[in-house]
Amino acid sequence: MKSFVFGKGFLLLILSLLLIAGPALAGPVIKIGHVAPPFHGQHIGLEHFSRYLAEHSDGRFRCKVFPSGQLGGERSLAEQVQTGTLPMAVITTAVLSNFVPQIGVVDLPFLFPDRRTAYAVLDSPIREKLFACFPPKGFVALTFMENEFRDLTNSKHPIRKPEDLKGLKIRTMESPIFIDTFKTLGAEPVPMPFPEVYNALEQGVIDGQDNPLFTSILVKFTEVNHFVTRSQHVLTATVLVANRDFWGRLKPADQELFQTAAYEAMIVNRAVNLEGELKLPRIGLSIPAYLREKKLDYVELTPAERQRFRQAVDPVYKKYRAKIGPAIFDAVLDQVKKQQTGN
Repeated sequence: MKSFVFGKGFLLLILSLLLIAGPALAGPVIKIGHVAPPFHGQHIGLEHFSRYLAEHSDGRFRCKVFPSGQLGGERSLAEQVQTGTLPMAVITTAVLSNFVPQIGVVDLPFLFPDRRTAYAVLDSPIREKLFACFPPKGFVALTFMENEFRDLTNSKHPIRKPEDLKGLKIRTMESPIFIDTFKTLGAEPVPMPFPEVYNALEQGVIDGQDNPLFTSILVKFTEVNHFVTRSQHVLTATVLVANRDFWGRLKPADQELFQTAAYEAMIVNRAVNLEGELKLPRIGLSIPAYLREKKLDYVELTPAERQRFRQAVDPVYKKYRAKIGPAIFDAVLDQVKKQQTGN
């Protein structure tokens, strides 16, 4: 599949289509859970997925999307989909790696230097290799979605180098690779479901957290964490997964319909996220303008500083090459290198 670069006209077209889409017709309700807030591109993409299915199935399929962890944290969502008590969910690859270890390769720290490289890799044949690992674990993977590149916030001091993380209690997702990454950098990782993070920051249970700045601003983490580092250390990839038995009951033509709807949801997700970088929902400012207005202590890592972090996490790469399997691990890293060098 091709990687996409969106112009302003395309973004406006996507947003206008979302506004003019009509209501879904009556049909069986398919519940879809995720933890992103309703204003996030992931949720908007899933709403588009729901409308597309309803409109192109003459109402035979109708979805109800539950954002903000309403159906549980991500590990719970994964367990619900795996056992069939929930038909579908969007879950971060970090949490899914507890069930499908191979997908953890996309969570390697400082793997993707930029969005263009990430999309080119995730839209390549690597996708099919990774998704083939899901059915034996009870899932069917329909498409990648995303929660943006992750950055750091904390309440103690600026972070420019790995040593600055030493001793900080940093909330991480419930993912072995995230936990090992922050341990390797000298922090004290605290695994915690996303809905619990704000209160933990406010009460001082943790010193900081890593999430996309888009999210950290809009869910108000930056109100209690005034030190912000634009580290872009991991693209928070997510996967739209379905229960394997639920998927198996669909006719082949309907499976194709779901796949097309999922592909469109991915494109909408990416487009809305790009738009949000330039103009935060409800706030109306770009991310840099917001940071300046709030006078937050802001650090943007230079390429040289990012390289220091990448070297510091080399033990994580060595450990997870063995855990994930050299074939998939090396294929992903080779694809990243190919995109960077053009060879």
